[in-house]
Amino acid sequence: MAPPEEEIKEDSVAAASSADNRPISTVLFIIAMQKEAQPLVNRLQLTEDVDSMFLKGVPWMRYYGNYKDLNISIVCPGKDPILGVENVGTVSAALLTYASIQALQPDLIINAGTAGGFKAKGASLGDVFLVSHVTFHDRRIPIPAFDLYGVGLRQAFETPNLLQELNMKVGKLSTGDSLDMAPVDESCIIANDATVKDMEGAAVAYVADLLKVPAIYLKGVTDIVDGDRPTSEEFLENLTAVTAALDEAAGRVVDFINAKSLPQL
Repeated sequence: MAPPEEEIKEDSVAAASSADNRPISTVLFIIAMQKEAQPLVNRLQLTEDVDSMFLKGVPWMRYYGNYKDLNISIVCPGKDPILGVENVGTVSAALLTYASIQALQPDLIINAGTAGGFKAKGASLGDVFLVSHVTFHDRRIPIPAFDLYGVGLRQAFETPNLLQELNMKVGKLSTGDSLDMAPVDESCIIANDATVKDMEGAAVAYVADLLKVPAIYLKGVTDIVDGDRPTSEEFLENLTAVTAALDEAAGRVVDFINAKSLPQL
């Protein structure tokens, strides 16, 4: 069960309660996979932080630099030191978001990445969505109030001017720690009215909301969850092309943000 959206409307702007007319200065991108991040790193001509600002021993990566009037950092959770695979999922995303906010004090967070899309909700391969709301679909706690906590409905920072200027698709995002979709997850996703599903967004939203940092979410569709092909197969096949589309969209967002204040978004 998801809480009514009107009940979270006031909370959704809490992160920007101290917003004024200062131009946005520091932007933090949180991206789960290095392959998703690299095109944007190249576009913005960012430099890898060799002397990491993070605690010694963690695999997290940061790229940083100035683009126009913006100080931009892209952080990724890196790879598991034993298995050598990307540290995807909510745990790594939450930890990385917390540590990065503490270190960088960003004005705005952008969580960019790939996602599965639902054709029943109008998603197609290669679409890039600007997310309106985020939820979890695999935190099922059937106890009053705890059920709503488990869903964790949060509203992304509202950017009506950006949306109008860039003419992006808008949809709700549901997050879980599995790439596939079990029937019980599907029921929750339908209840959440989600158009796209990923493995990080709602975790980023939880931390950003906790620390009162405005956050927006860009999600590129690599696979059709309610289609007839295996998710893992379609994801790998389309990852490179969709990452390029995501990079293009993220670049346009950065160009729009430059020299604007939060209320102007």
